[in-house]
Amino acid sequence: MYRLLADVFNDLSIVLDCLSPALPQAMRVVLLGLSSILRALCGVAAGSSKASLSAHFARWGNLGELNAKDASQETVISLMGMMAGSIVVARVTSPLATWACLISLLAIHLATNRAAVRAVIMRSLNRQRANLVISSLLEDDTVLNPDEVSRQEAIFERDGILRWKGIFLGYASIGVELHVLLSSLTHHKSQGGGIKEPFVELEELAMIFQEDEYLMWYDSKQSQAYVVFKENASPSSQLQAWAHALLAARESAKRGKISDASSERTRATLQIVRDSLKAVKSSFERYIPRLQEAGWDLETVALETRSGYRIVQETR
Repeated sequence: MYRLLADVFNDLSIVLDCLSPALPQAMRVVLLGLSSILRALCGVAAGSSKASLSAHFARWGNLGELNAKDASQETVISLMGMMAGSIVVARVTSPLATWACLISLLAIHLATNRAAVRAVIMRSLNRQRANLVISSLLEDDTVLNPDEVSRQEAIFERDGILRWKGIFLGYASIGVELHVLLSSLTHHKSQGGGIKEPFVELEELAMIFQEDEYLMWYDSKQSQAYVVFKENASPSSQLQAWAHALLAARESAKRGKISDASSERTRATLQIVRDSLKAVKSSFERYIPRLQEAGWDLETVALETRSGYRIVQETR
């Protein structure tokens, strides 16, 4: 996603640079400033995605060798581009020809980069790939391999979305702080002030997940799942938490609208959390070897898109 997005930012900055001479001086400054911002965004997106792709291709610990070869290829391609550019510039003499050449080359550039991004087959499970793999596992008992998932996944996908075989169910936030989950466990303010009272006791939720390495609550009204990880949560536990959130969202969607009464909605949602946890735990352990045999790297954690938080649960 971010590799192609970096190319889009870069190409937009080139278009703005070419437009700037036709605008008044004041607008030209704004346009050139926007162009510089797009180039900076391109650098950030390209650098981060390059690091991830390099780690993906360096499968034998040869990351340094891979980066050296990549830098050499970039140098050769840049020289070839300069030679081709000097030939093209000498033959482009009118504004119409300039824009026709520019748009054509940018279209080719984006098309080839899109093809390159589609050709990459990642073996780690991010949120979108986890949706595809887990929904197929739980519904059809079929393990999709990385090649099959690569053909199905979209280049651009909204972060944190829960989909069951392409059907939108809701959203999930994983690795959140405990107070984020607690804020979802509140429903009204006390009469004496602005203190919110939980409609589900945290202790009750902690008892449900006593043997697991995470806590999960699904807000059926907002179609939003919240996952808090415990200290030393393993990669397989993180994948189980995402599978649990996905299954809870599906069960909530199947049961339809829950009563607006807080107590009834709470009990129904709590039952969904219990039932979906039981369903996931009954089958998840035997799915791990099947996923590894299909070629998935379950040791690389790709579900958290930012630095996550952990809690420590102590038993008295």
